[in-house]
Amino acid sequence: MSEIESAVDAEIIGWRGRLADSDVWHSFTHSPLAMVSAAFTLVFVLAAVLAPFVAPHNPFDLSQVDLFDSLLPPAWQEGGSASYLLGTDDQGRDILSTILYGARISLAVGFLSVLFAAVIGIALGLVSGYVGGMVDTVLMRIADVQLSFPAILIALLIDGVMRGILPRGLHNEIAVTVLVFAIGLSFWVQYARTVRSSVMIERTKEYVQAGQVIGLPGWIILFRHILPNVVGPVLVIATIQLALAIITEATLSFLGVGVPATSPSLGTLIRIGNDFLFSGEWWITIFPGIALVLLVLAINLLGDWLRDALNPKMR
Repeated sequence: MSEIESAVDAEIIGWRGRLADSDVWHSFTHSPLAMVSAAFTLVFVLAAVLAPFVAPHNPFDLSQVDLFDSLLPPAWQEGGSASYLLGTDDQGRDILSTILYGARISLAVGFLSVLFAAVIGIALGLVSGYVGGMVDTVLMRIADVQLSFPAILIALLIDGVMRGILPRGLHNEIAVTVLVFAIGLSFWVQYARTVRSSVMIERTKEYVQAGQVIGLPGWIILFRHILPNVVGPVLVIATIQLALAIITEATLSFLGVGVPATSPSLGTLIRIGNDFLFSGEWWITIFPGIALVLLVLAINLLGDWLRDALNPKMR
């Protein structure tokens, strides 16, 4: 074994040892609710990502869709089929498969919008807290104005403006991009305010003053030294906002301004099924709704645990 391989193995062993001895890992292994939430979230994410391999059918492949199989009830009800465990919709698509494929879009929009919001919020929070003065005042007043409106209204406004600017023929093609942009811009404020507060505390500490004395550029002090010390609260916000982003996307899609029906998310599936709810085909909307509730609940519980695990006062 070469010296490089030995060094890599030693680093991996050391990393595992530090993880096993950390307070966060101890808190996680001693919280059954956190472990169950993490396991459910992981299974759901893997099932969505691997939908082309684990889904019983491809609901978007016309060769696998038969209109004669439309509106079949779940397999355990009279008239159901073992081939369609949770039944079919009005187009003959398997509900279980559409949930898995729809979850891919919901999770993708959620992850990307949270990442977009985090990048904007962290950058503005770092600048606002470190520079101060007029820059801090302007950014925080903009944040205060945005906080006076519900996030869903901000997302609706941005989504409407984007759709009004862009050509109508591109709406379906860039619907996911517009959603990520709209949701991300409606969520950046929480990151900015939290990071700003942490930076205002960190910038008075000796390691920051030492960096300024030796002539380090401000951006190096911000991103290399201050940013790692404010990651904890950001992770908590990101986890909780992932659930909020998924709910926001589902709400927009349910209202008909989100993902198009040709590539439906969980919100779109619920909207489509809502048209058949009172005619007796309850499974078309109930099962996607249950999947959405369970996913958001698991992520929220995971975020609650992470908030307590990273809070020194709770240890």
